[in-house]
Amino acid sequence: MESGDNVYFKARKDAAATQERLWSRERAAELLGISTSTLSNYELGVTKTVPPDAVVMMADLYKAPELKCYYCAKECPIGRGMPIPTKISSIELITVKVMKAMSQSSVKEAQDKLIEISSDRNMTKEKIQTVMWLLCYLDDVSETLGELRLACQKLLAAGGINVKG
Repeated sequence: MESGDNVYFKARKDAAATQERLWSRERAAELLGISTSTLSNYELGVTKTVPPDAVVMMADLYKAPELKCYYCAKECPIGRGMPIPTKISSIELITVKVMKAMSQSSVKEAQDKLIEISSDRNMTKEKIQTVMWLLCYLDDVSETLGELRLACQKLLAAGGINVKG
């Protein structure tokens, strides 16, 4: 893997735009309290699963909360496959996605489907399709709201306010 394709490398380079000390892998490794070769292994994909504590340190230092979500969605065996946002779109695009997902018609459709599936316990083919639709809708809403949360955390971090979680 090229280092330019690696999320950890990209996050450090993006952070270096506002934090000069992060341009150098050596200086970043020093700030993280790890060896340069360890950071290099993370950024080049040599280390297949980066330790969670290292991800948290990088996310905090780089002001990149999306690294934590990336780890949970892509590397953690428990979180893998969950509707966890791993990148942040522009706040404008996120706003449109939230407004669409939370529109009165979308919410009404979800309510109707929820009432439909909870009316009785018999699982028909149609009810299974309805449950699958509802799960997809909930995953989309969850991921969109998670992306909004990440964007807000990133805005605060850019202002020097560190938000945990």
